[in-house]
Amino acid sequence: MFESAEIGHAIDKETYDAEVPALREALLEAQYELQKQARFPVIVLINGIEGAGKGETIKLLSEWMDPRLIEVRSFDQQTDEELAHPPAWRYWRQLPAKGRMGIFFGNWYSQMIQGRVHGEFKDARLDQAINSAERLEKMLVDEGALIFKFWFHLSKKQMKARLKALEDDPLHSWRISPLDWQQSKTYDKFVRYGERVLRRTSHDYAPWYVIEGVDPHYRSLTAGRLLLQGMQVALANGKAKEEPAPFESQAPITDELSLLTSLDMTLHLDKDDYEEQLITEQARFSGNMRDKRMQRHSLVAVFEGNDAAGKGGAIRRVAAALDPRQYAIVPIAAPTEDERAKPYLWRFWRQIPARGKFTVFDRSWYGRVLVERVEGFCSPTDWMRAYSEINDFEEQLIDAGIVVVKFWLAIDEKTQLERFEAREEVPFKRFKITDDDWRNRKKWPQYRTAVNDMVDRTSTEIAPWTLVEANDKHWSRVKVLRTINEALEAAFAKDRKSK
Repeated sequence: MFESAEIGHAIDKETYDAEVPALREALLEAQYELQKQARFPVIVLINGIEGAGKGETIKLLSEWMDPRLIEVRSFDQQTDEELAHPPAWRYWRQLPAKGRMGIFFGNWYSQMIQGRVHGEFKDARLDQAINSAERLEKMLVDEGALIFKFWFHLSKKQMKARLKALEDDPLHSWRISPLDWQQSKTYDKFVRYGERVLRRTSHDYAPWYVIEGVDPHYRSLTAGRLLLQGMQVALANGKAKEEPAPFESQAPITDELSLLTSLDMTLHLDKDDYEEQLITEQARFSGNMRDKRMQRHSLVAVFEGNDAAGKGGAIRRVAAALDPRQYAIVPIAAPTEDERAKPYLWRFWRQIPARGKFTVFDRSWYGRVLVERVEGFCSPTDWMRAYSEINDFEEQLIDAGIVVVKFWLAIDEKTQLERFEAREEVPFKRFKITDDDWRNRKKWPQYRTAVNDMVDRTSTEIAPWTLVEANDKHWSRVKVLRTINEALEAAFAKDRKSK
């Protein structure tokens, strides 16, 4: 893969000077059209050999284009904040919005290749990182992103000659870092693992482009041409996305097939038992959150359920056990304009807690396979691929030490009707009932089908759903707290066994 980059391509200055004005004009036109259409973001991943002109090329491209619409990000040494979150968190936070370009140095490829070169992990973990990168990029492309992956290459001889020339030049010697000389010593390993990564991750939806870095005119024009060509094709292919359509069940779900109708909705606690068990579980939860072992973990609790199922009341009882500085409650409503300009999971990734902290999601990323599916706010293609994307997202959280608990609070239709009517009668509860609640109630069968599909496809061994019988609020609140405590204590016990 790298052999063709060592031939020695060169472009003379006269040709370069003649071509740059037209290329620059075309790049600016494409950039402004990208902003105007605002249909997709452009993500440029910069990798390759130190000294191959990565920084110089991007600096020049930023001068050719409008830098106000370009976000250049460098992911070098991880900060303490980044170390306290899952590895992908640092990249998700920096993704560009639709209509903008993001250029990533030190991206996920840099991390995996350098880690393997320096023996931080073995081939099996490198393969896992490769698979994760493929899933991430496929998801970003499915969300509309245009991805360019550039590898700037030099042979070992070319690299050493370039570093020596820079070292001897008093005006440019400052550009050489310890990493440059370090890579000259590990060049063979870096190229071997780099080629392995490129071969595995070059796909039609996100191909790699290997650019020879010896001649600055050649590498700059080549990178500019590739960017222009890709952007022009994507901008011209402005096909409307598949029109969302309201979900219609192909066959009614019978009681025998329904997970929800198998629940015992008569379960309840009388007031005295409730108060005793609630206090016990709250004290247990408070102790678990203060346990020193919690510093190796964070906690994410997802609350979904039927309208009027008591999610808010359950969340309040959970929060009442803690100091407000220990947790955050994130209510999820319809996405804002800023959130719609980013990939679907972006707004959830940015709310993931650091170690030792707790975040409650009052509704969550499951909206795509529930309300968006039933109401036709996204296409069938979007919600069908969301199952695997959600499972992958949760797996990344759990691999990073996050304890994930997911609750579906279930009530029957009769109980929901009673609660709706009661809310309309109580002045301080009227705000809880809306026209949308009554409208959604008419789609009870469609929502039941969507919920059953959701639980079936996303209740995994590492992140199972807990179905909560919520006709009795006392029962549901205690069950939620007990489930959270059991999940935390299971994580603590696993820590002990792994030592």
